[in-house]
Amino acid sequence: MEVILKQDVRNLGYKDDIVTVKNGYGANYLIPQGIAIMATPTAKKIHAENMRQRAQKEQKLVDDAKALAAKLEGAAVKVAAKVSSNGKVFGSISNIQVAEALAAQGIEIDRKNITLVGADTIKELGNYTAEVKCYRDIKATVNVGVVAAEEE
Repeated sequence: MEVILKQDVRNLGYKDDIVTVKNGYGANYLIPQGIAIMATPTAKKIHAENMRQRAQKEQKLVDDAKALAAKLEGAAVKVAAKVSSNGKVFGSISNIQVAEALAAQGIEIDRKNITLVGADTIKELGNYTAEVKCYRDIKATVNVGVVAAEEE
């Protein structure tokens, strides 16, 4: 069964992609949930026209994402955390703290687009790598340094 996705679906495709799925998945989940529509010949013609009109807007988004990725590539952020005497972080550092550190540098990134490479959370001091998804397949890496917070 061919369907046209109305929104991004992880491990399946992006919005406006025409994908082939199993009949049950399309008829019982994607279409009733409003995630996709059936790819009939008429729907495909309408979709093709809409895609032609969106091509220029899409190019601008890609250019903006590439510029953001170039700005982020190799950038370094420091995250301060309370630590124990042996260097273990109280709690953990996640993509939320990385997003806040980037926002402090003037770069607004949604936390859902940040993935810590190698782990979901950081529990020790040191240098780590985070991957930032700027747009679809455009990604950048950011160096994350976890340092001890200054005690007052």
